Amino acid sequence: MTDPYAADAAIEAELRLLDPEVRRSPQRVGELLHPEFVEIGASGRVWDRDAIIALLAGERDAGNPTGTVSRMKAVQLAPDTVHLTFDTDHNGRRAHRSSLWRRTGRDWLLYFHQGTLYDSNTVTGG
Repeated sequence: MTDPYAADAAIEAELRLLDPEVRRSPQRVGELLHPEFVEIGASGRVWDRDAIIALLAGERDAGNPTGTVSRMKAVQLAPDTVHLTFDTDHNGRRAHRSSLWRRTGRDWLLYFHQGTLYDSNTVTGG
């Protein structure tokens, strides 16, 4: 059974995580990350939950670390799993992004995230 609110809940949680004020707070980021969280960053580095919380907390003086977000789409894969795809552009550094959000109890938590850098001149498709 699909939850008509699952996609909206995952999008809302992703947007909170992209908020610079949330990102700078280890407590608030921790509330959004699954205990088994893993990220494959646009750099190719693999991050675990503790490492990404520490990295984001260090963005205090980075201005707006997320830049702009576009083309966000959500697909509910299972009753408690939503896949988000979207693009970010931070001062010309563009990345396609993919997130898996899992409902744990009442909360939607980010389980997996991957970013892939791209050149806007090579993007095709819709």
